[in-house]
Amino acid sequence: MTTEHTPPQAAAYHPVPVPSVSGSILFAGCPDLIGTPFTYAREEEVYGEGEEAEFVYKVVSGAVRTHKVLSDGRRQITGFHLPGDLFGFEQGEAHRHTAEALADTRVLIFKRRQVERAAADRAEVACQLWGMATNNLRLAQDLTLLLGRRSATERVAAFLMDVDERLGGSGTFALPMTRRDIADYLGLTIETVSRTLSQLEEDGALQRAGGRQVSLRRAKLRRVVED
Repeated sequence: MTTEHTPPQAAAYHPVPVPSVSGSILFAGCPDLIGTPFTYAREEEVYGEGEEAEFVYKVVSGAVRTHKVLSDGRRQITGFHLPGDLFGFEQGEAHRHTAEALADTRVLIFKRRQVERAAADRAEVACQLWGMATNNLRLAQDLTLLLGRRSATERVAAFLMDVDERLGGSGTFALPMTRRDIADYLGLTIETVSRTLSQLEEDGALQRAGGRQVSLRRAKLRRVVED
């Protein structure tokens, strides 16, 4: 059973608007939604499945994964949350997944009810929340397509292109997640992910520079996905 995780000073959470902390504002045009900064260490749980969804979180740096453990003990990763992403906003009153930091990760923590009140009172906040919701739906639909209709090579290539785009699209970046994380997200084995990355490198579709640093050849990767 997952132990309940409560962000520090949650009971005393009363954010005060401060003009000099614009980087802590959740939505443009809504300066009263100020987040409480907090840091999670690598592999530290942010919240557990079944816990009350009292807070929502915005990634400032680092990365977070969400997952469920299936009845047979297998782990299915349901999403990766990168800098700028909002996560933890549930339809019901409890979290449906567990969230964990992939590396040392800084987040801003917001009271869920405060965000909901702001959305009810301000059309621009509601529109921004709607945009986030539709983007999350697109990611879920893309994952369904990857798992149902793509080969292992196509899954890994599409995944790398998506992470690159979400990290700014420079083509060179450090993967926040491990090969096992990628495998549990794409429905593959870690051996298949390792073999596929090596094959893509041999084909000139990417280069690895030690650790998790990769440089993509997007034209070649796109051909892998679209062929």
